[in-house]
Amino acid sequence: MNIRSLETFYWIAKLGSFRAAGQKLYASQPTISARVSGLEDELGVALFDRSGRTAVLTAQGRQLLVYAEKILQLHSELLEKVANPEAIQGTIRLGVAETVAYTWLPKLIERINETYPAINLEMDIDISVNLADKLTRRELDIAFLIGEVHHEGFVTVPFWRYSLIWVASPTLSLPPEPLSLAALAKLPIITYPRMSEPHANIRSLIYPVSHSIQMHASSSLSTIIRMTCDGIGVSALPREIITNELETGKLREFTVDATLPDLVFNVAYLTAPGAHVARAVAGLTLDLVKT
Repeated sequence: MNIRSLETFYWIAKLGSFRAAGQKLYASQPTISARVSGLEDELGVALFDRSGRTAVLTAQGRQLLVYAEKILQLHSELLEKVANPEAIQGTIRLGVAETVAYTWLPKLIERINETYPAINLEMDIDISVNLADKLTRRELDIAFLIGEVHHEGFVTVPFWRYSLIWVASPTLSLPPEPLSLAALAKLPIITYPRMSEPHANIRSLIYPVSHSIQMHASSSLSTIIRMTCDGIGVSALPREIITNELETGKLREFTVDATLPDLVFNVAYLTAPGAHVARAVAGLTLDLVKT
């Protein structure tokens, strides 16, 4: 009996299919089947009822799952406490909101490469709503996103806070500052996608004074910045991602007679047994932002 076979068994049980476990573990269907067959031969029992379309645990399989979780957890703790970081291997599927990709991601990748040179990264840049969904479907191991992941087996920890500033192209004519909310409501606003927290916050800010708001939403930060530079509308963005545009005069900051909540990003990750690589990377990330 080996750890790889127990890990394969665990993920089949949790994800409900051999195919999903294969995708999670980057293993082919024949490899997954062979690991389970070997485990069943060694124990002399059937672990899954294969009569249906999903992998359903037998009574013996349910018993094994209890022990497999304990063994995998102990194995993870052993690697974290004893193993040389350079020996820690695996592939981490990293989900990153574009704001973080513009700022912290390069530093994080550099630190991961220095500390865990045998870890491979697969990066998925997407909006927070989608990242949370992918994480709970086990398509990602770690996600940097706005909001919390309220799902069993996941941990959510605050990562970084971005203040928002209002910006516009110098070519766009604006009312005298600070702009009232009524004056702001008359301007086209270019912002994050619908259903996102920044979009909802801007709408909530202006809605009490005007129910007619022209908002152009985009899931691409580069598109938001470009449209704002082109004078199509105004935007509320983190200063960190538009430093070049502010320094070169493509954008200018203006004040509004109200404040928007900060964008608070969290790091969320799976805490399942065997997820020691994800925990190691999450811990490294939190250490990085403290320095």
